[in-house]
Order: sequence, then structure tokens, then C-alpha cells
Amino acid sequence: MEFVGLRNFEFLVKDSLFWKSIANTLIIWFLSTLPMIILALVIAFLLNSAFVKFSGFYKTLYFLPNVTAIVAVAIVFSVIFAPSYGLINYFVTLLGFEAIDWHNNSAGVKLAISAMIIWRWTGYNAIIFLAGLQKISGDLYEAARIDGANSFEIFTKITIPLLKPVLLFVVITSTIGGMQTFVEPQLLVGNSGGAGGEGLTIVLYLYQQAFVKNLYGYGSAIAIGLFVIIMLFSLINWKVIQRKS
Repeated sequence: MEFVGLRNFEFLVKDSLFWKSIANTLIIWFLSTLPMIILALVIAFLLNSAFVKFSGFYKTLYFLPNVTAIVAVAIVFSVIFAPSYGLINYFVTLLGFEAIDWHNNSAGVKLAISAMIIWRWTGYNAIIFLAGLQKISGDLYEAARIDGANSFEIFTKITIPLLKPVLLFVVITSTIGGMQTFVEPQLLVGNSGGAGGEGLTIVLYLYQQAFVKNLYGYGSAIAIGLFVIIMLFSLINWKVIQRKS
């Protein structure tokens, strides 16, 4: 073994695959995190509504994907998004369109990975949002309705400001989780990240370099780069939410 100083970091900033993995990770994060947070909020509001019966059953049902083995989830989704016999392509062909080769299509790979992430984490975040909603006093809503506020005004002026700490927690944890996406693309398209590396995320690239090619020093450099990226995005999320408050 030989000490190489900062050469791993010098190579890192010039490595096109590293930058491609960052771009892929950001795209998957955008496609999965934003819809997931919105959907989790909607589910939380429905579970918190008085007209929804058997809410305890639904809470358990929505949380189940989070405790389901990710390998089993990946197998199911690989069948759903299979190029030739997949469930989605079955409906696509029924509508008269050509089947989509999800594994060899840039957008298709990212959509398939994003769908897995949304399905796995929406219920978990919905339960967190629900806990925050249940801490908001119902008297505030009654007073707002007496003053003539509509549902949208109640949502934007009361619910969102009071839910801000919970929203900040969900956004930051979802950002950290999104930057660490690994199991979904690995099980769906393999260690290479699929055709053209379109499913190659930062952590999958780290795994590929450190544990497939045994370049542990370079893998460590990628890990430090990932740490910096997560810190920057967490800081940006925190600043944005604080400013909106």
C-alpha cells in the first residue's frame, strides 16, 4: 500500500461517472421526494379527518411498506417494470402503445426507482405528519371558520405554519435518504447502474468502486463527497423552510 495524498480527491472532481451519479441521484430525489411528501401530507389529512373510519387499520396498512423487506419490494417492482412481461407494459400495450424497456431507458430507470422509493416511504412520512397534525388544537380551526376562513386559508395560514417543525424534519430526512439511495437501483439494475449507468446513484457508485473493484481509498473519497453534498442540501432545505416561515 502507498499513501497517495489528495490524489483520490483530484481524480474525484475529474471523474465523469461521479458527476453522472450525482445527477442521477438528484433527478431520482426530485422525482420521488416531492411527490412522496405531497402524498404523505394528503394521507395524513385524510387520516386526521373525522369522517374517516377505521383510521387505526389504515395507519398500520400505510406503515407496512416501510417494514417490508426491501429485497422483496425490489423483486415485486422488477416484475411490475419488467420490459417484456411487466404489469405496467401490459396496460401500456392494451392502450395501443409500444412496450417500454424500463431497464434500458434513461427516464424509465429513474421512474422505476422513484416509484419504489415513493411506495416505501410515503406511509412512514404520513404517520409523522399525522402526529404533527394531531398536536394542532381544533379550537384554532373552529375560530378560523367562525371568522369566515375557507379550507385553503386554514391550510396555508394555520396548518402549514404550525406543522413547520415536522415538515422540516421530513424534508431533511427525506433529502438524506434520497442522497443515500442504494438498494433500489442495485436490485433493479445491478451494480453497474444499468445501461449507460442511468440508474447509478452516488452510494451505488461508492459500493461499486470500494467493494466490487476493491478501490477502498477512492470509495472513501466518494463517501466524503457524499457527506459534503448531504450537508449542503440539508442546510439549503433548512434555510428555505425557515425563510418561508
